[in-house]
Amino acid sequence: MPPNEPQWGKKDNEGPPDLDETLRKLQQKIAELLGLRRRGAPPPGATGGGGGTGHHGGAWGGGMAAVTLLVVAVWVGSGFYIVDEGKRGVVLRFGRYVETTMPGAHWHIPYPVESVQVVDIASVRPVEVGYRGTTKNPQPKEALMLTDDENIVDVQFAVQYNIKSPEDYLFNNKDPDENVRQAAESSIREVVGKSKMDFVLSAGRTEVGADVKRLMQQMLDRYKTGIQILSVNMQNTQAPDQVLPAFEDVQRAKQDRERFKNEGQAYANDVVPKARGIAARLGEEAAGYRQSVIATAQGDAARFKEILAEYEKAPAVTRERMYLDTMQQILASTSKVLVDQKTTGQNLLYLPLDKLMQLSSQSQAAPATPAAAEPSTQLGTPAETMPGPTDVTARRDALRSRERESR
Repeated sequence: MPPNEPQWGKKDNEGPPDLDETLRKLQQKIAELLGLRRRGAPPPGATGGGGGTGHHGGAWGGGMAAVTLLVVAVWVGSGFYIVDEGKRGVVLRFGRYVETTMPGAHWHIPYPVESVQVVDIASVRPVEVGYRGTTKNPQPKEALMLTDDENIVDVQFAVQYNIKSPEDYLFNNKDPDENVRQAAESSIREVVGKSKMDFVLSAGRTEVGADVKRLMQQMLDRYKTGIQILSVNMQNTQAPDQVLPAFEDVQRAKQDRERFKNEGQAYANDVVPKARGIAARLGEEAAGYRQSVIATAQGDAARFKEILAEYEKAPAVTRERMYLDTMQQILASTSKVLVDQKTTGQNLLYLPLDKLMQLSSQSQAAPATPAAAEPSTQLGTPAETMPGPTDVTARRDALRSRERESR
């Protein structure tokens, strides 16, 4: 046998493999796996009364039915989907909105009849206006705007938003971030255009952010975008770089003015209460002095009335008594010695020279005292200079010498 001759004739009645038999065996295995073989059916190799062709057709039909059932099961199973927490499922039937499903497991008619788009409504999405990434990368077309007092300011802020209506968000927005950015730019220009420059740059930043948030929400709701504005954060508010040095000088001058005003107010708060306290004290002292003078005057008046009553009873005795009391008061502080020659019968008199010398030295030392020479002050007002003991004594001596000369 030549080397290239097929090895099919080595055994008796052995020929080339039968392709039909091979296909029948393969179909039998598939039918067994899918459970399509009927009970009592003849094996694939059995022959009988022209049934070979019918058996082959039934096997092929059963295989196609199994494949069809498998495909249908896979297609039906593709309609199951799960919506996570914080998300919503939007069901579309031939591209038209049907319903919005909540978190959990759901089923819809599989593609191409229905489709589902899952929208994340819990995550916060940021949008930057006037800058990108960092404030050192400004966008002048968005950041520069005009104030009510015709000054240009550079405003940079960030907006945070989420989704409140998934169906509106999907069907009414082509570019949500761009819509939010344009609404934010329009709102900030309206608010800044109605405000003064100082208000925007300093005290009114919080109020400006609140007004921008309110206007943005109204605008986005009017267009039914399904977007909820969470916050508007002012990042940087300043004058343009071209005039920034001059603006800083103006701001420093305003700060100095405020500082001086605060210092003056602090000084006033320190001085005014003290002055009011002194005024209250002087008022109380004046009221006390008034009461003292009134009481003294009333006492003197009462005493004069009593003296008058006694004087009317015995005028001579009362005059004598008043004269003696007055002379006692006057002569008690003088250094002169008066001798009544009519009542004194002796020629030798005792004179207290030591006391007379002491009184004389005190009267000479009195003018040298600074307190006697300076005018006294009381309650902050100058008072009249009171005469010292020496002046009173000198006047008395001059008066007595004149009386003696006249005698």
